Amino acid sequence: MRWWDIDPVMDLERALFPEDAWSRGMFWSELAHARGPGANRRYLVAEDTDGRIVGYAGLVASSSEQADVQTIAVARDHWGTGLGGRLLTELLSAATAFECSEVMLECRVDNVRAQRLYERFGFVPIGVRRGYYQPGNVDALVMRLTDPSTAVPGSERGTEING
Repeated sequence: MRWWDIDPVMDLERALFPEDAWSRGMFWSELAHARGPGANRRYLVAEDTDGRIVGYAGLVASSSEQADVQTIAVARDHWGTGLGGRLLTELLSAATAFECSEVMLECRVDNVRAQRLYERFGFVPIGVRRGYYQPGNVDALVMRLTDPSTAVPGSERGTEING
């Protein structure tokens, strides 16, 4: 993901997460830490064959032992194509490159589709954060994957992942 991707990413973010969408400033801040010496983040976009951004994902390596999935989003017209799995595979590869031994994430308790994706990759639920997603006051399921280098790879047709 680059700065010029922020506008189309924001369009997708607002469409998918109307109540708790990230701000433009949040994406700018994350991208500022994704480049150069000491970079500890990896942000990606997925484009369809027409160059339209149809997905994005981000991860931060908070220490040499732990990484956190910050976001994964896939356009509704690409649900069920494997794109979410492909984005997650790229994030887990980044976690491995950062030499992280575990990956954490939060997922809305009502987002069963995402929970199933994470479970297929070996993530297990370890707790709940009450009222994590605001302003809707929706709980977050906390999930953890130990040893991201052994996670199951995803596949997708007709998109290109760019980081």
